[in-house]
Amino acid sequence: MIPTLLRVQSINLRRDRVAQLMRFLLPIAFFTVFALVFGGAGRQGIRPIDVIVVAEEGGRAASRVTAALAAESGLRVRTTVRRAPGTSDTTRVAIDRARAEAMVRDGDVPVAVVLPAGLDSALASPDGAPATVELLSDPSNPFAADMVGGLLQKATMTALPDAMLHRGAVAFDQFGGGLTDAQRAAIARWTADLQDTDPAAGGSAGAAISSPIAFVTREVVGEKKDGDMISFYAAGIAVMFLLFSSSAAAGTLLAEIESGTLDRLLTSGLGMGRLLAGKWLYVALAGAAQIVVMFVYAMLAFRLDLPGHLPGFLVMTVFTAGTAAAFGVLLATLCRTREQLSGISTLVVLMFSAFGGSMFPRFMMSEGMQKAGLFAFNAWALDGYVKVFWRDAPLAALAPQVGALVAFGAVFLLAARVLARRWETA
Repeated sequence: MIPTLLRVQSINLRRDRVAQLMRFLLPIAFFTVFALVFGGAGRQGIRPIDVIVVAEEGGRAASRVTAALAAESGLRVRTTVRRAPGTSDTTRVAIDRARAEAMVRDGDVPVAVVLPAGLDSALASPDGAPATVELLSDPSNPFAADMVGGLLQKATMTALPDAMLHRGAVAFDQFGGGLTDAQRAAIARWTADLQDTDPAAGGSAGAAISSPIAFVTREVVGEKKDGDMISFYAAGIAVMFLLFSSSAAAGTLLAEIESGTLDRLLTSGLGMGRLLAGKWLYVALAGAAQIVVMFVYAMLAFRLDLPGHLPGFLVMTVFTAGTAAAFGVLLATLCRTREQLSGISTLVVLMFSAFGGSMFPRFMMSEGMQKAGLFAFNAWALDGYVKVFWRDAPLAALAPQVGALVAFGAVFLLAARVLARRWETA
Protein backbone atom coordinates (compact mmCIF):
# COMPACT_ATOMS: atom_id res chain seq x y z
CA MET A 1 0.00 0.00 0.00
CA ILE A 2 2.79 2.42 0.91
CA PRO A 3 4.59 1.91 -2.46
CA THR A 4 1.32 2.73 -4.21
CA LEU A 5 0.92 5.94 -2.23
CA LEU A 6 4.50 6.91 -3.03
CA ARG A 7 3.91 6.26 -6.74
CA VAL A 8 0.73 8.37 -6.76
CA GLN A 9 2.44 11.25 -4.99
CA SER A 10 5.42 11.16 -7.34
CA ILE A 11 3.09 11.20 -10.37
CA ASN A 12 1.30 14.24 -8.93
CA LEU A 13 4.62 16.00 -8.39
CA ARG A 14 5.76 15.27 -11.97
CA ARG A 15 2.53 16.73 -13.34
CA ASP A 16 2.57 19.83 -11.16
CA ARG A 17 5.22 22.14 -12.64
CA VAL A 18 4.56 24.83 -10.05
CA ALA A 19 5.12 22.37 -7.22
CA GLN A 20 8.42 21.36 -8.80
CA LEU A 21 9.42 25.01 -9.04
CA MET A 22 8.52 25.63 -5.41
CA ARG A 23 10.33 22.55 -4.18
CA PHE A 24 13.58 22.75 -6.13
CA LEU A 25 14.24 26.01 -7.99
CA LEU A 26 12.87 28.73 -5.74
CA PRO A 27 14.90 27.63 -2.68
CA ILE A 28 18.03 27.82 -4.85
CA ALA A 29 17.07 31.31 -6.01
CA PHE A 30 16.38 32.36 -2.43
CA PHE A 31 19.73 30.96 -1.28
CA THR A 32 21.48 32.83 -4.10
CA VAL A 33 19.99 36.15 -3.02
CA PHE A 34 21.06 35.70 0.59
CA ALA A 35 24.51 34.53 -0.44
CA LEU A 36 24.94 37.68 -2.53
CA VAL A 37 23.62 40.00 0.19
CA PHE A 38 25.25 38.50 3.26
CA GLY A 39 28.19 36.61 1.79
CA GLY A 40 29.54 39.25 -0.58
CA ALA A 41 31.51 41.10 2.09
CA GLY A 42 33.67 38.14 2.94
CA ARG A 43 34.51 37.45 -0.70
CA GLN A 44 34.91 41.02 -1.95
CA GLY A 45 36.28 42.67 1.18
CA ILE A 46 34.87 45.70 2.95
CA ARG A 47 33.16 48.18 0.69
CA PRO A 48 35.18 51.44 0.44
CA ILE A 49 33.72 54.33 2.41
CA ASP A 50 32.93 57.55 0.59
CA VAL A 51 34.52 60.44 2.46
CA ILE A 52 34.93 64.16 1.84
CA VAL A 53 38.19 65.85 2.80
CA VAL A 54 38.03 69.61 3.37
CA ALA A 55 41.28 71.57 3.65
CA GLU A 56 40.30 74.91 5.16
CA GLU A 57 43.74 76.30 4.39
CA GLY A 58 46.28 75.19 1.84
CA GLY A 59 49.46 73.85 3.34
CA ARG A 60 52.01 71.06 3.23
CA ALA A 61 50.40 69.05 6.03
CA ALA A 62 46.87 69.24 4.59
CA SER A 63 47.98 68.21 1.11
CA ARG A 64 50.03 65.29 2.45
CA VAL A 65 47.22 64.00 4.66
CA THR A 66 44.72 64.31 1.81
CA ALA A 67 47.03 62.38 -0.52
CA ALA A 68 47.60 59.69 2.10
CA LEU A 69 43.85 59.26 2.67
CA ALA A 70 43.25 59.08 -1.09
CA ALA A 71 45.80 56.26 -1.29
CA GLU A 72 43.86 54.14 1.22
CA SER A 73 41.99 51.30 -0.49
CA GLY A 74 39.26 51.43 2.14
CA LEU A 75 38.31 55.01 1.26
CA ARG A 76 37.01 56.89 -1.76
CA VAL A 77 38.06 60.48 -1.20
CA ARG A 78 36.27 63.49 -2.68
CA THR A 79 37.66 66.99 -2.43
CA THR A 80 35.75 68.76 -5.19
CA VAL A 81 32.18 69.01 -6.42
CA ARG A 82 30.50 70.42 -9.51
CA ARG A 83 29.94 74.12 -9.12
CA ALA A 84 26.45 73.98 -10.63
CA PRO A 85 24.92 70.48 -10.16
CA GLY A 86 22.18 69.59 -12.64
CA THR A 87 23.51 71.88 -15.36
CA SER A 88 25.93 71.52 -18.26
CA ASP A 89 28.59 73.37 -16.26
CA THR A 90 31.26 70.76 -15.45
CA THR A 91 33.52 73.16 -13.54
CA ARG A 92 34.56 71.67 -10.22
CA VAL A 93 35.26 73.64 -7.06
CA ALA A 94 36.79 72.68 -3.73
CA ILE A 95 34.31 71.52 -1.09
CA ASP A 96 34.15 73.81 1.92
CA ARG A 97 32.96 72.99 5.43
CA ALA A 98 29.37 74.16 4.86
CA ARG A 99 29.00 72.14 1.65
CA ALA A 100 30.56 69.08 3.28
CA GLU A 101 28.15 69.28 6.21
CA ALA A 102 25.20 69.62 3.86
CA MET A 103 26.33 66.57 1.84
CA VAL A 104 26.64 64.48 5.01
CA ARG A 105 23.23 65.68 6.18
CA ASP A 106 21.66 64.77 2.81
CA GLY A 107 23.17 61.28 2.88
CA ASP A 108 25.59 61.77 -0.04
CA VAL A 109 28.52 60.62 2.12
CA PRO A 110 28.64 59.25 5.68
CA VAL A 111 31.75 61.18 6.83
CA ALA A 112 33.63 64.38 6.07
CA VAL A 113 37.13 65.15 7.37
CA VAL A 114 37.80 68.84 8.06
CA LEU A 115 41.52 69.71 8.18
CA PRO A 116 41.56 73.06 10.02
CA ALA A 117 43.34 76.25 9.07
CA GLY A 118 46.76 76.59 10.68
CA LEU A 119 47.42 72.84 10.64
CA ASP A 120 51.14 73.31 9.82
CA SER A 121 51.73 75.64 12.77
CA ALA A 122 49.63 73.47 15.11
CA LEU A 123 51.78 70.45 14.28
CA ALA A 124 54.92 72.46 15.04
CA SER A 125 53.62 73.58 18.44
CA PRO A 126 56.51 73.73 20.96
CA ASP A 127 54.52 71.73 23.53
CA GLY A 128 53.99 68.84 21.11
CA ALA A 129 50.20 68.90 21.56
CA PRO A 130 48.28 67.12 18.80
CA ALA A 131 46.38 69.18 16.23
CA THR A 132 42.61 68.75 16.27
CA VAL A 133 40.81 67.49 13.17
CA GLU A 134 37.01 67.35 13.01
CA LEU A 135 34.96 64.49 11.57
CA LEU A 136 31.42 65.33 10.48
CA SER A 137 29.44 62.11 10.57
CA ASP A 138 26.06 60.58 9.85
CA PRO A 139 25.48 58.07 12.69
CA SER A 140 23.03 56.04 10.61
CA ASN A 141 26.22 54.33 9.38
CA PRO A 142 27.70 53.34 12.77
CA PHE A 143 31.00 52.04 11.36
CA ALA A 144 32.07 54.76 8.95
CA ALA A 145 33.30 57.39 11.44
CA ASP A 146 35.41 54.93 13.44
CA MET A 147 36.98 53.46 10.32
CA VAL A 148 37.75 56.86 8.82
CA GLY A 149 39.17 58.00 12.15
CA GLY A 150 41.51 55.02 12.32
CA LEU A 151 42.69 55.49 8.74
CA LEU A 152 43.15 59.20 9.41
CA GLN A 153 45.49 58.40 12.30
CA LYS A 154 47.42 56.02 10.09
CA ALA A 155 47.63 58.54 7.25
CA THR A 156 48.98 61.32 9.45
CA MET A 157 51.59 59.09 11.06
CA THR A 158 52.94 58.00 7.68
CA ALA A 159 52.44 61.25 5.75
CA LEU A 160 53.91 63.62 8.35
CA PRO A 161 57.29 62.21 9.45
CA ASP A 162 58.44 65.73 10.34
CA ALA A 163 55.61 66.09 12.85
CA MET A 164 56.35 62.64 14.26
CA LEU A 165 60.02 63.54 14.72
CA HIS A 166 59.06 66.81 16.37
CA ARG A 167 56.70 65.05 18.80
CA GLY A 168 59.34 62.46 19.60
CA ALA A 169 61.89 65.14 20.42
CA VAL A 170 59.43 67.03 22.60
CA ALA A 171 58.45 63.87 24.45
CA PHE A 172 62.10 62.93 24.98
CA ASP A 173 62.88 66.39 26.33
CA GLN A 174 59.83 66.48 28.61
CA PHE A 175 60.55 63.10 30.15
CA GLY A 176 64.07 64.03 31.21
CA GLY A 177 66.04 63.50 28.05
CA GLY A 178 67.70 66.86 28.56
CA LEU A 179 68.31 67.87 24.95
CA THR A 180 70.99 70.47 24.44
CA ASP A 181 70.48 73.52 22.25
CA ALA A 182 72.72 71.95 19.62
CA GLN A 183 70.61 68.77 19.61
CA ARG A 184 67.41 70.77 19.29
CA ALA A 185 68.91 72.68 16.37
CA ALA A 186 69.93 69.40 14.70
CA ILE A 187 66.39 68.04 15.11
CA ALA A 188 65.02 71.23 13.61
CA ARG A 189 67.29 70.76 10.58
CA TRP A 190 66.23 67.12 10.19
CA THR A 191 62.60 68.16 10.43
CA ALA A 192 63.11 70.79 7.73
CA ASP A 193 64.80 68.21 5.50
CA LEU A 194 61.88 65.80 5.96
CA GLN A 195 59.39 68.50 5.04
CA ASP A 196 61.02 68.79 1.62
CA THR A 197 61.12 65.05 0.87
CA ASP A 198 58.70 62.28 0.09
CA PRO A 199 56.66 61.61 3.27
CA ALA A 200 57.09 57.87 2.78
CA ALA A 201 60.83 58.26 3.30
CA GLY A 202 60.42 58.90 6.99
CA GLY A 203 57.22 57.06 7.66
CA SER A 204 58.68 55.01 10.50
CA ALA A 205 60.37 57.88 12.29
CA GLY A 206 57.79 58.03 15.03
CA ALA A 207 56.60 54.46 15.24
CA ALA A 208 56.67 54.59 19.05
CA ILE A 209 55.15 58.07 19.29
CA SER A 210 51.44 58.89 19.37
CA SER A 211 49.76 60.45 16.35
CA PRO A 212 50.35 64.18 15.76
CA ILE A 213 46.60 64.73 15.33
CA ALA A 214 43.55 64.06 17.46
CA PHE A 215 40.09 63.91 15.89
CA VAL A 216 36.73 64.80 17.34
CA THR A 217 33.51 63.47 15.84
CA ARG A 218 30.45 65.67 15.46
CA GLU A 219 27.18 64.11 14.37
CA VAL A 220 25.49 66.47 11.93
CA VAL A 221 22.41 64.27 11.50
CA GLY A 222 20.21 63.06 14.32
CA GLU A 223 21.19 65.57 16.99
CA LYS A 224 18.89 65.21 20.00
CA LYS A 225 16.94 62.53 18.12
CA ASP A 226 17.86 59.36 19.99
CA GLY A 227 14.40 57.87 19.58
CA ASP A 228 14.30 58.44 15.84
CA MET A 229 16.84 55.67 15.20
CA ILE A 230 13.79 53.49 15.84
CA SER A 231 12.40 54.77 12.54
CA PHE A 232 14.90 52.57 10.67
CA TYR A 233 13.60 49.44 12.34
CA ALA A 234 9.94 50.49 12.32
CA ALA A 235 10.02 51.18 8.58
CA GLY A 236 11.91 48.00 7.71
CA ILE A 237 9.65 45.70 9.72
CA ALA A 238 6.45 47.53 8.76
CA VAL A 239 7.15 47.33 5.03
CA MET A 240 8.20 43.68 5.15
CA PHE A 241 5.06 42.56 6.98
CA LEU A 242 2.97 44.87 4.81
CA LEU A 243 4.05 42.78 1.82
CA PHE A 244 3.02 39.59 3.59
CA SER A 245 -0.39 40.91 4.63
CA SER A 246 -1.08 42.50 1.23
CA SER A 247 -0.38 39.24 -0.55
CA ALA A 248 -2.60 37.33 1.86
CA ALA A 249 -5.44 39.87 1.59
CA ALA A 250 -5.32 39.85 -2.20
CA GLY A 251 -5.58 36.07 -2.01
CA THR A 252 -9.32 36.45 -1.35
CA LEU A 253 -9.58 36.78 -5.12
CA LEU A 254 -8.43 33.18 -5.47
CA ALA A 255 -10.85 32.11 -2.75
CA GLU A 256 -13.70 33.63 -4.77
CA ILE A 257 -12.57 31.70 -7.83
CA GLU A 258 -12.47 28.41 -5.93
CA SER A 259 -15.91 29.00 -4.43
CA GLY A 260 -17.46 30.09 -7.72
CA THR A 261 -18.24 33.59 -6.42
CA LEU A 262 -16.12 35.22 -9.11
CA ASP A 263 -18.37 33.99 -11.93
CA ARG A 264 -21.42 35.49 -10.24
CA LEU A 265 -19.61 38.80 -9.69
CA LEU A 266 -18.56 39.01 -13.33
CA THR A 267 -22.05 38.19 -14.63
CA SER A 268 -23.50 40.93 -12.40
CA GLY A 269 -21.90 43.58 -14.59
CA LEU A 270 -19.17 44.52 -12.10
CA GLY A 271 -16.37 43.79 -14.54
CA MET A 272 -12.88 42.50 -13.83
CA GLY A 273 -11.33 45.97 -13.91
CA ARG A 274 -13.58 47.34 -11.18
CA LEU A 275 -13.25 44.13 -9.18
CA LEU A 276 -9.48 44.42 -9.15
CA ALA A 277 -9.74 48.13 -8.31
CA GLY A 278 -11.94 47.32 -5.34
CA LYS A 279 -9.55 44.64 -4.13
CA TRP A 280 -6.61 47.00 -4.53
CA LEU A 281 -8.33 49.82 -2.63
CA TYR A 282 -9.27 47.58 0.29
CA VAL A 283 -5.78 46.09 0.58
CA ALA A 284 -4.22 49.58 0.33
CA LEU A 285 -6.41 50.98 3.11
CA ALA A 286 -5.74 47.99 5.35
CA GLY A 287 -2.01 48.28 4.64
CA ALA A 288 -1.96 51.99 5.49
CA ALA A 289 -3.71 51.24 8.78
CA GLN A 290 -1.13 48.53 9.49
CA ILE A 291 1.77 50.98 9.01
CA VAL A 292 0.06 53.62 11.15
CA VAL A 293 -0.39 51.15 13.99
CA MET A 294 3.29 50.17 13.82
CA PHE A 295 4.53 53.76 13.96
CA VAL A 296 2.07 54.81 16.67
CA TYR A 297 3.34 51.95 18.77
CA ALA A 298 6.92 53.06 18.09
CA MET A 299 5.95 56.57 19.19
CA LEU A 300 4.37 55.39 22.44
CA ALA A 301 6.88 52.72 23.37
CA PHE A 302 10.15 54.07 21.94
CA ARG A 303 9.69 57.86 21.75
CA LEU A 304 9.59 58.07 17.97
CA ASP A 305 8.78 61.66 16.99
CA LEU A 306 5.80 60.86 14.80
CA PRO A 307 3.89 64.18 15.23
CA GLY A 308 6.95 66.17 14.19
CA HIS A 309 7.19 64.24 10.90
CA LEU A 310 3.49 63.66 10.23
CA PRO A 311 3.18 65.18 6.70
CA GLY A 312 6.10 63.19 5.28
CA PHE A 313 4.98 60.06 7.11
CA LEU A 314 1.48 60.27 5.64
CA VAL A 315 2.81 60.79 2.12
CA MET A 316 5.15 57.81 2.32
CA THR A 317 2.52 55.63 4.00
CA VAL A 318 -0.16 56.31 1.38
CA PHE A 319 2.11 55.55 -1.58
CA THR A 320 3.86 52.62 0.09
CA ALA A 321 0.56 50.97 1.00
CA GLY A 322 -0.81 51.57 -2.50
CA THR A 323 2.20 50.00 -4.19
CA ALA A 324 2.26 47.05 -1.79
CA ALA A 325 -1.42 46.44 -2.47
CA ALA A 326 -0.79 46.46 -6.22
CA PHE A 327 2.02 43.97 -5.66
CA GLY A 328 -0.33 41.70 -3.69
CA VAL A 329 -2.97 41.85 -6.43
CA LEU A 330 -0.33 40.98 -9.02
CA LEU A 331 0.77 37.92 -7.05
CA ALA A 332 -2.84 36.80 -6.67
CA THR A 333 -3.48 37.01 -10.42
CA LEU A 334 -0.19 35.28 -11.14
CA CYS A 335 -1.09 32.19 -9.06
CA ARG A 336 -3.78 29.63 -9.64
CA THR A 337 -4.40 28.43 -6.08
CA ARG A 338 -4.06 29.86 -2.60
CA GLU A 339 -1.42 27.24 -1.85
CA GLN A 340 0.70 28.54 -4.71
CA LEU A 341 0.19 32.12 -3.52
CA SER A 342 1.25 31.23 0.01
CA GLY A 343 4.50 29.61 -1.06
CA ILE A 344 5.46 32.04 -3.82
CA SER A 345 4.58 35.16 -1.84
CA THR A 346 6.68 34.02 1.12
CA LEU A 347 9.76 33.51 -1.02
CA VAL A 348 9.28 36.65 -3.10
CA VAL A 349 8.64 38.86 -0.07
CA LEU A 350 11.71 37.55 1.73
CA MET A 351 13.83 38.11 -1.38
CA PHE A 352 12.50 41.65 -1.75
CA SER A 353 13.16 42.29 1.93
CA ALA A 354 16.73 41.08 1.61
CA PHE A 355 17.39 43.17 -1.51
CA GLY A 356 15.47 46.21 -0.30
CA GLY A 357 17.11 46.62 3.10
CA SER A 358 14.47 45.38 5.54
CA MET A 359 16.77 42.62 6.78
CA PHE A 360 20.20 44.14 6.23
CA PRO A 361 21.13 47.84 5.85
CA ARG A 362 21.69 48.67 2.21
CA PHE A 363 24.63 50.97 2.97
CA MET A 364 26.58 47.90 4.16
CA MET A 365 25.96 46.00 0.92
CA SER A 366 28.30 46.04 -2.04
CA GLU A 367 27.77 48.78 -4.59
CA GLY A 368 26.37 46.30 -7.09
CA MET A 369 23.87 44.96 -4.57
CA GLN A 370 22.80 48.49 -3.65
CA LYS A 371 21.99 49.18 -7.30
CA ALA A 372 20.22 45.84 -7.64
CA GLY A 373 18.13 46.69 -4.58
CA LEU A 374 16.56 49.60 -6.44
CA PHE A 375 14.64 47.05 -8.51
CA ALA A 376 12.79 46.15 -5.30
CA PHE A 377 10.13 48.80 -4.71
CA ASN A 378 10.37 48.45 -0.92
CA ALA A 379 13.91 49.90 -1.10
CA TRP A 380 12.42 53.16 -2.34
CA ALA A 381 9.85 53.08 0.44
CA LEU A 382 12.53 52.59 3.10
CA ASP A 383 14.65 55.37 1.62
CA GLY A 384 11.65 57.67 1.82
CA TYR A 385 11.01 56.91 5.48
CA VAL A 386 14.71 57.50 6.23
CA LYS A 387 14.49 60.90 4.54
CA VAL A 388 11.43 61.82 6.59
CA PHE A 389 12.48 60.70 10.05
CA TRP A 390 16.26 60.83 9.97
CA ARG A 391 17.17 63.61 7.56
CA ASP A 392 14.14 65.87 8.17
CA ALA A 393 13.75 66.21 4.42
CA PRO A 394 10.98 68.47 3.07
CA LEU A 395 8.10 66.95 1.13
CA ALA A 396 9.64 68.01 -2.19
CA ALA A 397 12.70 65.85 -1.46
CA LEU A 398 10.45 62.75 -1.47
CA ALA A 399 9.69 63.15 -5.18
CA PRO A 400 12.15 60.43 -6.37
CA GLN A 401 10.79 57.88 -3.89
CA VAL A 402 7.14 58.72 -4.52
CA GLY A 403 7.69 58.71 -8.28
CA ALA A 404 9.32 55.28 -8.14
CA LEU A 405 6.49 53.86 -6.00
CA VAL A 406 3.86 55.23 -8.39
CA ALA A 407 5.67 53.71 -11.37
CA PHE A 408 6.00 50.33 -9.67
CA GLY A 409 2.34 50.38 -8.63
CA ALA A 410 1.15 51.24 -12.13
CA VAL A 411 3.18 48.43 -13.66
CA PHE A 412 1.91 45.94 -11.05
CA LEU A 413 -1.74 46.85 -11.63
CA LEU A 414 -1.40 46.79 -15.41
CA ALA A 415 0.24 43.35 -15.29
CA ALA A 416 -2.47 42.10 -12.90
CA ARG A 417 -5.19 43.29 -15.26
CA VAL A 418 -3.58 41.48 -18.18
CA LEU A 419 -3.19 38.25 -16.18
CA ALA A 420 -6.81 38.42 -14.94
CA ARG A 421 -8.15 38.15 -18.49
CA ARG A 422 -7.93 34.38 -18.28
CA TRP A 423 -10.83 34.39 -15.81
CA GLU A 424 -12.98 36.49 -18.12
CA THR A 425 -12.55 34.01 -20.97
CA ALA A 426 -12.79 30.87 -18.87
